[in-house]
Amino acid sequence: MNGILIAVGLVAGIGLLIGLILSIASIIMAVPKDEKAEKILEALPGANCGACGFSGCSGYANALAKGEAEPGLCAPGGLACTKEVSEILGVSAGNAEPKEAVVKCMGSLENTTYKAEYLGLKSCAAAAKIGGGLTACTFGCLGLGDCERACPYDAIHVNNGVAYVTGDKCRACTLCVKTCPRGIIEIVPKKDMALVRCSNHDKGAVTRKLCTAGCIGCKKCEKACEHGAVKVVDFCAYVTPELCTNCGACVEACPQNCITFFK
Repeated sequence: MNGILIAVGLVAGIGLLIGLILSIASIIMAVPKDEKAEKILEALPGANCGACGFSGCSGYANALAKGEAEPGLCAPGGLACTKEVSEILGVSAGNAEPKEAVVKCMGSLENTTYKAEYLGLKSCAAAAKIGGGLTACTFGCLGLGDCERACPYDAIHVNNGVAYVTGDKCRACTLCVKTCPRGIIEIVPKKDMALVRCSNHDKGAVTRKLCTAGCIGCKKCEKACEHGAVKVVDFCAYVTPELCTNCGACVEACPQNCITFFK
């Protein structure tokens, strides 16, 4: 009996000693908390989307607290978040501009066709690996909803073969951009401007056969713009947001009607 009690006492003593050692070690080796970083983290939306370029909200908060990042990189948080973070840091919020995702494709079922019947996984990423996808245009939206499933804000949906963004729901988190295998979703400033809703880079004659709303690279929009905001590169037009005055000249000049007013 005495032997059992000694053994129990010995084990208990060792346990207490280890516990004491661990307690002392946790105090000595404790990483001091950065109160500023914690306040910033509370101000961030907690989306952990990586749109800021850091490893989630905590990574961005730590970088901000150390002066290694600028406020305004959190797209989901928007202007309100930028202002709150700037107040914590004691700096100016600057000219933070709200942004929104746009799908640069108008290849609906009325405008383009499918070159084959697809019976595989309902995934754009999977379909894109089979003969370049199921749509006639190898640059257009595949319409299988990878972006829709990736969006945590219910801001993007596939309708009639093409994904569309609901502006008032979009937080510009870039998750849809990263998910799209065709790379046709872009984050642009929320401002009154023209937008080319096409990503096709085929020559005009080829594009005409594939999609009735595809950019044919005719450069009529480029010539019509007096501000140098529209340029045609690799047979596809692009509008530089900073230069666009929303005059509408390119919209009127486009024979394919693939340039529209964004807002």
